[in-house]
Amino acid sequence: MNPEFLLTAIIFAPSVGALILALLFDSKNAEAMRLFAFATTAVTFGLTLVLWLGEFQSDAPGMQLEVVREWIPRWNVYYRLGVDGISMPLVLLTSLISMLSMGASWSIKKHIKGYMVLFLLLETGMMGVFLALDFFLFYVFWEVMLLPMYFLIGVWGGPRKEYAAIKFFLYTLAGSVLMLVAMLMFYFNTSVQADGFNLIKLAEAATTGSLLSPSLQITAFIMLFIGFAIKLPAFPVHTWLPDAHVEAPTPISMILAGVLLKMGGYGIIRIAFPLCPYGAQYLAYAMVAIGVISIIYGAFAALAQTDFKRLVAYSSVSHMGYVLLGLAVWKINEKTGETMNSEYWQMGLNGAMFQMIAHGISSAGMFFMVGVIYDRVHHRDLNKFGGLMGKMPLYGGLSAGLFFAGLGLPGLCGFIGEVFVVLSTWSFNPALAIVAASGVILTAGYILWAMQRVYLGAEYKGPHPEDLTPMNMRETAIAGTLLTLAVILGVVPAIMFNVMTPSISRMAKAAEAGYQQSAAQLNQDEMQAQR
Repeated sequence: MNPEFLLTAIIFAPSVGALILALLFDSKNAEAMRLFAFATTAVTFGLTLVLWLGEFQSDAPGMQLEVVREWIPRWNVYYRLGVDGISMPLVLLTSLISMLSMGASWSIKKHIKGYMVLFLLLETGMMGVFLALDFFLFYVFWEVMLLPMYFLIGVWGGPRKEYAAIKFFLYTLAGSVLMLVAMLMFYFNTSVQADGFNLIKLAEAATTGSLLSPSLQITAFIMLFIGFAIKLPAFPVHTWLPDAHVEAPTPISMILAGVLLKMGGYGIIRIAFPLCPYGAQYLAYAMVAIGVISIIYGAFAALAQTDFKRLVAYSSVSHMGYVLLGLAVWKINEKTGETMNSEYWQMGLNGAMFQMIAHGISSAGMFFMVGVIYDRVHHRDLNKFGGLMGKMPLYGGLSAGLFFAGLGLPGLCGFIGEVFVVLSTWSFNPALAIVAASGVILTAGYILWAMQRVYLGAEYKGPHPEDLTPMNMRETAIAGTLLTLAVILGVVPAIMFNVMTPSISRMAKAAEAGYQQSAAQLNQDEMQAQR
């Protein structure tokens, strides 16, 4: 299949569906709109499977299926797309979670046409972020994603939906402004203006040390890191997340946890590290510390919650801390500038990427299971649940599997990424590795305690006990799909590692070379200053 058509169709098929939905469907025909929107997300998922199984070469480390078209030639802005082993798993995850979240959207009862249109536009923005290779285009898709999410929380959310939506919008916009400043720094410091937004050429220039001076790299990296850390989210810029999750409707919580948080990690590994290798290494200890704090803080915060959904939201802060930790365990020999135990850093990078995929599946599943019970009894108070395993055995069994995947039980998807990250951290700093590993114990604590209060116990203690009906076929299919994927990735993680490893190794080696060039340039400048 023509790469230009395939990548463009993956990005814009949801937008075409949204346009058809807006113009041709009667607002009163709710079921037809739901089915059409679900079919649109299913077609997009099918196209991503064609891309992975039919066109993508797993053993090729470089960028594949590149598409380049002039967009704003006067300012060297191009419609530039491509895919490699870093973006391919996230494209698959986005299309899958979007399809399952649309399946969960049958619970939406008001303004259905508006909801479906915004949901499909959101999918276009998310796909564009993962496939764009032009910094300007990346930034456009990053912002396109912001507005639909604002309205999806602000219109269809819970009692404090306006507060949560505005908080999400302001935090993300603040990060976007910093990213914009960094983007302009790269554009005006490139030797060839025609490549000013080309992420591949910018990364190549950074590898030779000719993009930014070491001090500018540190400045640019800090701005990029804050922008992406807000989305990740990392402590202390995480406070928008619990409010957004608690107020968002269930399908939007699934998208938020399953896909949007991954954009922070993707931005760090796709843009911040390749374009600012010196800045990334210079701030490695700070990032590792933030990652460890996020792991422990998120786990303790989850332990303190009585709202079921807020507990799962704080668990995301903890789990995404492992992503940041794995990305940042880059240790160098201060005398030679060479990376120490390079294979362990690459292990950390692979573990971080796998953790993003695993968390996308397990957290989407956990939010869905919370939503299933909330749709029935309309409360989330952990102290008023109990005995659900007896009343809804299928729901209880599927929930247990998905929560164990989030816990990091061996044999399920959550274990692989976390253990790789902790092992790689030991090479960086054994003390921090021990602290990070203790996060697994805290995770087991809050998840097992939540399961005890909700699913076990003698009887259900909350309102509407008569509404505790078994899961329907649609709900069972969504939860069963996510649990099946959690088992498959836990047992056969090579499915993802075979795709990711070549591209991650290439990125790591390029970053190492870029750091050495920048460090050598800094040493020369210091010697000249001494003369």
